Amino acid sequence: MNKPLDPALGIDRIDVRILAALQDDGRLPNVKLAERVGLSPTAVLARIQRLTHEGYIRGYEARLDPAKLGAGMLVFVEVLLDRTTPNVFEAFKAAVQVRPEILECHMVAGGFDYLLKTRSADMADYRRFAGAVLWQLPGVRETRTYAVMEEVKHSTHLVLPAA
Repeated sequence: MNKPLDPALGIDRIDVRILAALQDDGRLPNVKLAERVGLSPTAVLARIQRLTHEGYIRGYEARLDPAKLGAGMLVFVEVLLDRTTPNVFEAFKAAVQVRPEILECHMVAGGFDYLLKTRSADMADYRRFAGAVLWQLPGVRETRTYAVMEEVKHSTHLVLPAA
C-alpha cells in the first residue's frame, strides 16, 4: 500500500485517485478505473469495497434535472424553533425526515436553528407546501424563505487531498 497522505485520513494516494475518478463518474467501469489508477481490476474492486465499508463512499445516485421533473423551484428556508430543547429538536428532525420536498436540513449556529433546502414546481406549489407542511412542523415559530432566482453553481464534489 502507498504511504498514507495523512494517517488520520486512513487512505493513500491510490485511494484518493479512485475517489476522485468515482466522484467525476460513479458509473465508471471497474476495468477503466483500474487502468486510470494503475492497478488490476481485482485490486481496485477490493479498494472500492473497503472504501465503502469504511464509509468514505456513501453510495451512488443519478443526478436528475429538477425542472424536467416538475421541481424547478429551489427554495432555502431559515427555521427558528419556539424552544431549543432536546425533545423539540428530535420531533422537528423526525418530521423533516419524512418530507420528500425537503432535500436537505442542517442545524446551524447563528440567528436561526435550521436551514432547509426544498424543491417545488413553482411559487404556488411552494405556498401550498409552506402552509400544509412547513409551518406545521413541530416547534416552528418563524420561517424566512429565500427563493432562488438563478442557481449559479451546484456541486457535490469534495476537495480531496492531492494524490
